[in-house]
Amino acid sequence: MSSTPSPDFRRGIDHIGAGVSFVVHDGTGRVLLQKRGAGARDEQGLWDTGGGAIEFGESFEQTLAREIREELCCDIIRAEFLTVYDAHRQHNGKPTHWVQVIYAVQVDPLAVKIGEPHKIDELGWFRSSGLPQPLHSQFHKSYDLALERGIVS
Repeated sequence: MSSTPSPDFRRGIDHIGAGVSFVVHDGTGRVLLQKRGAGARDEQGLWDTGGGAIEFGESFEQTLAREIREELCCDIIRAEFLTVYDAHRQHNGKPTHWVQVIYAVQVDPLAVKIGEPHKIDELGWFRSSGLPQPLHSQFHKSYDLALERGIVS
């Protein structure tokens, strides 16, 4: 038996990361966006939808429900699968690779609050004509599909 410690592999950097992301809406066309805080993994200060890594043994739907509760302190009214995509980016000069499973998620806007204040600076409800800036580099990969399907307006 070796006493050598196991390496600390980083998702998305040392191996492909897998995550669930979500476009949160209120059922009337508004989208909920999060301004990423200092404790967010990357792209701090940018507005984004939401999401997180799939934990070992979790289904996509379990990850979705857990992340919504953690980030927004609420439950899902309805979830709709949108797509899966590869997210290739740079972070601190290193290439990253994530596979993201994307859902549109309806929640009760009155139940929403910031559940991770170290990662989320601000929440806001928006329509397409008034999206805040700057937006996360992967934002349009999911948002545009929700827009095409009439989930957000």
